[in-house]
Amino acid sequence: MSDSLEGPEDLPAMLPGCAADPVSALRSMFVDVVQGDRIARQDTVLRPVFLKAHGTAHGLLTVDPALPDDLRIGFLKAAAEGTGLPAWVRFSSDTLPNRPDLRTTLGIGIKLFGVPGPKVLEAESEADTQDLLLQNHDVFFVDTARDMCEFTRAGVIEHDYESYLRDHPVTRAVLDAMAKPEDSVLTAAYWSVLPYAFGAGRHVKYKLVPTGCASGNPQATPHDEDPSFLRGDLRHRLAAAEASFDLMLQFATDDEHTPLDRATVRWEEAVSAPVRVARLTLSRQDTTGRGQAAYGENLSFNPWHSLPEHRPVGSIGEARRTVYQASAARRRDANGIPVAEPGPARPPSTEPLPARDTRIVRAAIHPAIGVARVGDSAEEFFLAPEIDAPPPTPTEGYKDATGALKRQAVRFRVYGYNAAGEPVAELTADNADLRWTVHVANKKAAWYQFQLALDIPEAADAKPSTLRNASVRERKKLIIDPGARSIRGRDRSGKPEFRFDTGTFMGTPVYLGELRTDQAGRLVFLGGRGAAASLDHKPAEDFANNDGWYDDISDGPVTAEVTIEGRAVPVEPAWVVVAPPNYAPELISVRTMYDLLQDMYVTAGVLTPPEKVSFTRDVLPVLRRLCGLQWVNRGFAFQFGHGAHEHLLDPDRLARLANAAGVHREARRQVWSCLRDLDRDGPSPVPWPAVYGDAMNLPPVSARQHLALSPLQYRLLTRWADGYFEADYDPYAQAPTSLDALPLAERPQALDRAALTFCLADAFHPGCEFTWPMRHLTLYSSPFRVRHRPPPSAGSPSDDSYGEVLTPQAALAVDGPLYAQGPGGLTRWMALPWQTDTASCRSGYYLGYGPRYDPYLPTFWPARVPNHVLSAEDYAIAVDAARPASERTAAFERRAAWLRWLPGSYHDQMNAMVTDFGKLGIVERRPGADDDPSLPATMLVESEVTFPAEPAPPANRNLLTLHVPSAEEAAARDEAVAGAVARAEPPDEEVAAGFVAKVKRFPGTR
Repeated sequence: MSDSLEGPEDLPAMLPGCAADPVSALRSMFVDVVQGDRIARQDTVLRPVFLKAHGTAHGLLTVDPALPDDLRIGFLKAAAEGTGLPAWVRFSSDTLPNRPDLRTTLGIGIKLFGVPGPKVLEAESEADTQDLLLQNHDVFFVDTARDMCEFTRAGVIEHDYESYLRDHPVTRAVLDAMAKPEDSVLTAAYWSVLPYAFGAGRHVKYKLVPTGCASGNPQATPHDEDPSFLRGDLRHRLAAAEASFDLMLQFATDDEHTPLDRATVRWEEAVSAPVRVARLTLSRQDTTGRGQAAYGENLSFNPWHSLPEHRPVGSIGEARRTVYQASAARRRDANGIPVAEPGPARPPSTEPLPARDTRIVRAAIHPAIGVARVGDSAEEFFLAPEIDAPPPTPTEGYKDATGALKRQAVRFRVYGYNAAGEPVAELTADNADLRWTVHVANKKAAWYQFQLALDIPEAADAKPSTLRNASVRERKKLIIDPGARSIRGRDRSGKPEFRFDTGTFMGTPVYLGELRTDQAGRLVFLGGRGAAASLDHKPAEDFANNDGWYDDISDGPVTAEVTIEGRAVPVEPAWVVVAPPNYAPELISVRTMYDLLQDMYVTAGVLTPPEKVSFTRDVLPVLRRLCGLQWVNRGFAFQFGHGAHEHLLDPDRLARLANAAGVHREARRQVWSCLRDLDRDGPSPVPWPAVYGDAMNLPPVSARQHLALSPLQYRLLTRWADGYFEADYDPYAQAPTSLDALPLAERPQALDRAALTFCLADAFHPGCEFTWPMRHLTLYSSPFRVRHRPPPSAGSPSDDSYGEVLTPQAALAVDGPLYAQGPGGLTRWMALPWQTDTASCRSGYYLGYGPRYDPYLPTFWPARVPNHVLSAEDYAIAVDAARPASERTAAFERRAAWLRWLPGSYHDQMNAMVTDFGKLGIVERRPGADDDPSLPATMLVESEVTFPAEPAPPANRNLLTLHVPSAEEAAARDEAVAGAVARAEPPDEEVAAGFVAKVKRFPGTR
C-alpha cells in the first residue's frame, strides 16, 4: 500500500460518504486532509502520491512511418505528422522521500508537447499537452472509485489498513505484488492500469516496455547502501547513453476479459496482445542539470490533460479528474507556481555532459569460448545463440532443402575497453582494422582412451586409460592439423585459403571447417560436416574408443590483430570448439557449462556470488529446464510435463513458488527437498534431476551415479526455499531476443554466457560438447577464457604423451595436460567417433535382471540427444480440433523413441549413426492447441526425418536399451540377450539388447 498517504491526527469533523459520493470523499481525504496537513508542515508542498522523485528527463516520442491509419489516433497522429513529440518524463515512487526505494511502486509521468486540439479539461482547452501516467504493475489494487474511497478512509481516517485488507484479500494480494524490487527505473516495464478511450468505440490500456539503456555503476550496491539508489542509477545511465521504451496498446475485447471498471482484473495478453505504436527515446543527458529537477517537480500530471480521443474511462478514472486537478491547484498555489499548463517544452540543457572515458586501450574477443556444431548440409548453416533466450528458429530451419542437417556456425566479435575496464564500443570493419587467425586440430586418435573422468575418486577403480591406436608409432600421423588460417575484411568466404582442409589422418585428408566474415568484418567459423570413418572399414565396437577411426571434430585458439586509426590495440584471445549437433536447440540442461564455470570461479573467490537471490534469474531457470525436458524424455514428460503432478510451470503453482510470503514456504521447500544432495541421497535415482552423473555404472557404485546441481545453484535455491529472495517474477516480462536489445555494456558477458548456457556440464561420461578438464581453474587465463599454449619451437618434444597409460596423478599434476592448451587440446578427451557416444546416450538402461526403477529414467543428455519425442504424426492428432478429446490427449502423451529409425541391435545402431546422424529429427517449436486448455499452447515436435519411408519403424516403438552384463563375452551373448528380451516389460516394447560398455566402467561389477 502507499505509505505516502499519512493523514494528520486532527481530522475534519465531517467527510462525504463513500457510498453516496466517493469522488468528493476522495477529494477531501487527498486534498483537504493529507495535502492540507503537508501545506502546514512543508516549505515546498509535495504531491499526495508518487511524491518521491527519482529524476526528470527530456525525450522524444516517435511513430513508425508504417503505423496503420486506424492506429494514428490523437497524439499518435500528431507524432506521425511531424518528427515526433517532445516529452518530459518524471520518474518516482509511491512512498515518502525519506523511505528506501526498494520494493516501492514505481510511477512514470509523461507530458507530451505539440499535441494540437481542444482538451477535455475546459481550463486547458488550448494547451498543446497530453499526459500519460503509468506504474510498474499491470493491475490496480481496488476495482472502483467506491472501493478506493473505502480503502483510503481505512488508512487516512481510521488508521487501520489491516482490518480492511483482512476483509479484501484481492487488494492485499495486489499490494503485495506491487511491492517488487526494480534495479532501475529505465529497465522496468510500466502499465497504465486503467483503461482509456482510443477514438470512437475503442478502449485501450497503455504499456511501456524498455528496449535499451546504458548500464549502471557495476561497483554500486544500491539496495543495501543507498536508500535512494534509483535516483543515482537514473543519472548514471542517462549520462552514459540514451534509453528507450516502446509504447504499446492493449485493446479491450469484451466485458468479461477486459472490463472497463474492474481495475483488479488483469487484461491477459493471451486474450489481447499488446500492439507497438510508438517509441519514447530519452537522449543522453544530465538529470541533475541546472533547473531540470525543479522543472519536473513543478509539472502537473493528470490523465485528463488529454485529447477527447484518449479520455479516461471507469469510475477510478473519473475520480482522478477531480482529485488530481484539485491537488495540483492547491499544491501549485501553495508553492507559488502558475496553475496553467506549461507552454512549449523546456529546451534540453546546453551544459556539457560529464566526461566519459572513451579511449580504447585494450580489446577482447567474445564469446570467450565459442561453440560450432557439425552438420551434413553441403553449404547451409545457422548462427549459434548469442543471448540466453533467442527467438525460436522457424520450423524446419535446421535442415536444408535436401533434408540435410545444417551446421551451427559461431560468430566472434571484438569489443574495445577503456582503462576502467568498461566496454566502449564493438570494433568492426567500420571503426577498426581486424585480422582474425584461427588454428584448429583434431588429436583424438593420438590421445588416451576415455574410461572415466580422471578427477573423481572412482577413477582409481576404473579400467586404465591407455593410448588410443597404441600400435601406431608415428603418433603425429594420427593428428589432423591443417595449421592456422587468417582472414580480414567484409563478407569473405569460399576461398581455399580460408578452409581447414589440409590436415590428414594417416594420410587421408580430413576437412575440419572454414573461416568467413560477415558484413561488419566479424569472424564466422564453421566446423566439419560430421564425417567419420574407419581406415580399415571395421565397424565401431565401443561407445568412446575405436582404434583406426577418425572424425572431424576440432578445437583451437582464436586470435585477432586490431588497429584503430593506425594504433595497435592488445586483444584478449578466445577459443573455438566444434561439437556434435544439438538435436533440441531450444532446450537447456538443468546444469549448464556456464553454471559449472560460474560455480568454479565463485568457489575460487574470483567472482562474487549474487548478493541477493532473484527468483527470475536464479530459480526460474531451473524450474523451466526441468519442465522443458518433457519434450525429449518420456519420464520427464510424466513427471514435469504439461498437466503432470510436478508441472512446476503451471501458472497457479508458479505464482506460489515465486511468492516470498511465509504462507508459501512449504510449497517452496517441497520442491527444494526433492533436489539431489549427494551426501544424503547416495546413488538413489529418485531425487531431481534424474540425470546420470560422472561415475555412472550398472550396477551403481557411487553417489556420483547421478547429477546434482552445482553448489552455487544449491545455495541460491536453499535461500529461495527459506524465503530470502527477491520476488521479481513477472509473467508478462519479455526477455531480450537479440544482442542489440541489450545495453552495450552487457553484450560481451551475454555472448560468453549464451555460448556456454547451451552446452552441457553433465554427465562427463565423457561429455557432449566438453568434458571434465573444463572444471579445473588451471585451464583458464581469466573467467571463461582458455589459457593458450605458445606454439612449440622446432624440434621440441610433444606435450601430447604422458606414457602408455594416463593416470589420475599424471592428469592432475602440475606439468600435466590441464594447463595451457594448444589446438585440439579440449576435444581430444572426447569419444572417437562422436556418433558412437551420441547413439549410446540413452535413458533407463535395463539391467536384464531384477526390478527396474523406470524404463525412461535416469537419462544422459536429453537436452542435446533426445530419448523420446512427440512425433509429427501424434502432433497432428493432438492439435486436430475435429478429433475426440481422448484421442488427442492420448496422442499428446505418446512419445516415440528418437532413435527408432536406426536399425538392428545396439551395435548396429551405433554404426548407423555415423552415416545417418543428419537424417534424425530436430525437436522444434510449433503452435499447440488453442482450443483445449488441457493441452499446451506451444509444443516441441520432432521435425520431418529423411529416412526412406519404407520400411518405417514399428508404431509406438519405445526402443528400450537393455544392458546385459553377461553378454560382454561373445560366446554368452546370444543366450544372454535372448533371455533379457524375453523378460522385457511390457512385452510390446522394442528392445535393443546387448552389452553396453558405456554403462559398465568398473571391472568386476555385475
